Amino acid sequence: MSHALQNVVRLPARMVSAIATDPADLWIRALEKFSERRERRRPPCQYQAEPDWEPRLHSLLGVAWPCVACAEFQELWPKIIGSLTASGLRIGPQSFGPWNDGDTGLVRAMWCLTRNLRPAKVVETGVARGLTSRFILEAMERNGTGHLWSIDLPPTNPELQRQVGAAVEDRLRDRWSYIRGSSRRHLPVLLHELGQIDLFLHDSLHSERNVRFELDRAWGALRPGGAAVIDDIDANWGFHSFTQTFPSHSSLVCEAEPLQPDLRRFNGKGLFGIVLKGGRRIDA
Repeated sequence: MSHALQNVVRLPARMVSAIATDPADLWIRALEKFSERRERRRPPCQYQAEPDWEPRLHSLLGVAWPCVACAEFQELWPKIIGSLTASGLRIGPQSFGPWNDGDTGLVRAMWCLTRNLRPAKVVETGVARGLTSRFILEAMERNGTGHLWSIDLPPTNPELQRQVGAAVEDRLRDRWSYIRGSSRRHLPVLLHELGQIDLFLHDSLHSERNVRFELDRAWGALRPGGAAVIDDIDANWGFHSFTQTFPSHSSLVCEAEPLQPDLRRFNGKGLFGIVLKGGRRIDA
């Protein structure tokens, strides 16, 4: 019996019952988890965060720092976090099973990129409660243009499944297409249908195998002047190997910020990466 098959045999009962509804995605989940465990045998990649990543990002975009979008974010962030907390959702480390929602730095970066690049087509992988999705959509609403496609293979826990996308309000859903399932199955098809995209966010399974699968495909569809953002880069070597493959494009290693003061991320990680594709173009 193969290692991957043995993993499937040992799956929790709720996962075994889910095989009947979507066996392909369950098989993919088992293979990815097996691959992720094998990668842990390697020493961690020693990324060094850039302390001034935000000014440098704006410089690369050709936008003054701090930009107007930064002030907008500072006003909007506490309002949205407050409304989610008031609705009964716990925000912060391990608030979505063993995972957590997007950190302040990551979400702010996506906000500024969306406001300044004014993307027509944005693709993200990984949703959870949809905090990052919410800010992308709010930024698109202010831009008056854009659509977000989110691919997500949700947890098998029924309670967590009911929370997927909870942060996205109904008024924003006309700009949002949620695709349930693995990126390995759905991302190539979606990118083929869209043709070209302006902004990509990886926030799904953080294995090198999965990061490279998503980035290698999204990069081919990303327009010149667009950006790819990768969360939790310190979980694997994927961002490093990708930037080594495409060294002529500008990349930044950014330190996320905890959702609660003086509280580091529960897994000890807190870096995300940004790669700007050559041929800068900013729409006024």
